[in-house]
Amino acid sequence: MKANSKLGNFNKFLAVVLVLAIIALVLVVTVVKPGNAYAPAEDANAAAETTIEPFVAGTYGGIEFKTQDDVVNYYVECYNYSKTLTAQYNDNGTTATYYKLLGMESLTIENLLVEGQSNKVINDLVPTILDSVFNAGVKALPPCGNISPSADTVGDGINVQKSLLTPEDVEVANVVDNGDGTIDITIQPKGVVLSMPGSDAQGHFFNTLGDITSTVESISVLSFSSGTISDNFVVDYNGGSGTVTIDTATGEILSGEYTMLVHIDVQHANVTVIKDKSASLDIIYKNTFPATAEQLAEKNITAM
Repeated sequence: MKANSKLGNFNKFLAVVLVLAIIALVLVVTVVKPGNAYAPAEDANAAAETTIEPFVAGTYGGIEFKTQDDVVNYYVECYNYSKTLTAQYNDNGTTATYYKLLGMESLTIENLLVEGQSNKVINDLVPTILDSVFNAGVKALPPCGNISPSADTVGDGINVQKSLLTPEDVEVANVVDNGDGTIDITIQPKGVVLSMPGSDAQGHFFNTLGDITSTVESISVLSFSSGTISDNFVVDYNGGSGTVTIDTATGEILSGEYTMLVHIDVQHANVTVIKDKSASLDIIYKNTFPATAEQLAEKNITAM
């Protein structure tokens, strides 16, 4: 079963995001009062804001961590081990071998602004359109291209059965001892503008959207009054983090939640007769582990 079978791929979702922005831009002439000043987005290349507690050296769950690099390397070790663990499932009547640890994805859109202003009519459109195109699917530990180990690749065939994360990718990481033989590791990867799956700090840790250029260019009614696509359509990954619970006796990841934060900023957009408008929105994308039996059953998957 493909991990993104209901959505297709993230670029298809991004196309929907663009459509939402276009709808917002068209509505601005009839819904948003003229004269509202546009508040520009923060510099997408600004330094990342640390969103989690800093690392404190010590022994957690019987494991000694002297540096933040030790935390990242231990996470990678546990990720790699956990992705060697498989289980048998009944998938729509067919026996299949998938990863033992499966989770569910969810996605929300927040802070949709046109010319720096929020509008109820526009916001009410978002869940209606999003629900029609995004049907949460089953995921393995991110990055994940498929819940079947033999097909787990992202981007241009990058294998993600083993973690791609390096200490250099990480803004901050920390450890908490749960006192029951497990620890929680939380990691915030460094911010990236226009992340590529499996190819940068965010793409080494999350399921990122990938290149937007061809998607933007395919929307014939959209153009820009000045500058290029890359100048006017900024996709900024910043501040997201993931937390996993690890059994230190085995190195197995037992549960976790990955929250990827993406800010999209559109400027100088033209949509038919609407000229030089700006819009922005935030995407909150989560992978939560493990999926419940009920959630898997909704996808016609049951453990054997």
